[in-house]
Amino acid sequence: MPTLPRILCAVLALAAALPAAHASATSPPVIRETWISEPLHAEEMDSLALWRPANGGSPWLLASAKEGERLLVFDAETGIRIGASGGPGEGPGQFRRPNGVAVAGDLLFVVERDARRVQVLQLPKFRVLGEFGREQLQLPYGIWLDTSDGGAITAYVTDSFMEDFASSRLPPVERLAERVKRYRIAVDAQGTLQAEYVDAFGDTGEAGALRMVESIAGDPAHGRMLIAEEDRRVGSTLREYSLQGQYLGRNLPPFASDAEGVVLWDCGGGAGYWIAADQVEPTLFRLFERDTLAPAGRFTGARTAGTDGVALGGPTPRFPHGALFALHADVSVAAFDLGEVARRLKLAPACRG
Repeated sequence: MPTLPRILCAVLALAAALPAAHASATSPPVIRETWISEPLHAEEMDSLALWRPANGGSPWLLASAKEGERLLVFDAETGIRIGASGGPGEGPGQFRRPNGVAVAGDLLFVVERDARRVQVLQLPKFRVLGEFGREQLQLPYGIWLDTSDGGAITAYVTDSFMEDFASSRLPPVERLAERVKRYRIAVDAQGTLQAEYVDAFGDTGEAGALRMVESIAGDPAHGRMLIAEEDRRVGSTLREYSLQGQYLGRNLPPFASDAEGVVLWDCGGGAGYWIAADQVEPTLFRLFERDTLAPAGRFTGARTAGTDGVALGGPTPRFPHGALFALHADVSVAAFDLGEVARRLKLAPACRG
């Protein structure tokens, strides 16, 4: 039988080890970035979108630059900047504080906060096809495109107008019913843009109201959207809405900072995960089950911090299982190998390849 001093020493040693073990169990794993682009300090990048050339060339990663008032283009395989388009102004192909960007086929949608519009351009030449939204949008930020209905596109644009922008004073609660604007978009064979305003929506109840909104993404297979609520006065989170604009009564667990970029990672066969950026230092990437929305894991990069926009890239030679692209400190773009993410977080086999 051990002596009392030996037992006491063992107990004290175990107690000393507990905090370290607890920290190890709760600390998210660090997954190193495959690449981080060279910093661009005068641009203030915000949102990301990916475009894949039809000829099979290297995908483009497009980033909106709010201060530069233009679009920046990166090689998605290497992170090297390969081009830019636009400049300050409100003419075709010019931008006033571009924010949300999204791609459907060869169509690039650019949300301009200060021009109160969405421009539609055709890639790869950035040919301007037209614009929409000036009559309805007041302070637009984010965009998601639903392309599940054949050739038609439904564009959802978040509109975070305020009663007083300088103090972030919210509008009257009844006006929160206008937080997301919905449009039907089509482009004919001649390249003529047709845009129809459908409606606006947003819950006005305490639990489902969208007070400060930007990021939005959807999953037509499950009939849902996740919309980021960024007002930390009530708790930043992701709210679940139907594609028709009804609040479905569920909010994801609270984020530590702003709930920012959110994307759906479709692994095929019904498997997949939502990935959302929690804007802490370093950025905490939170994963949720696609079907149940249950938390499925989290990780940080080695350097990536202050993330706004995120985007996903499909299989490429460098990223055979796909890539997660995330903004870093408004000045760079970072890339993560999704195969490594799936292995480290022990995700569904379909996502591990």
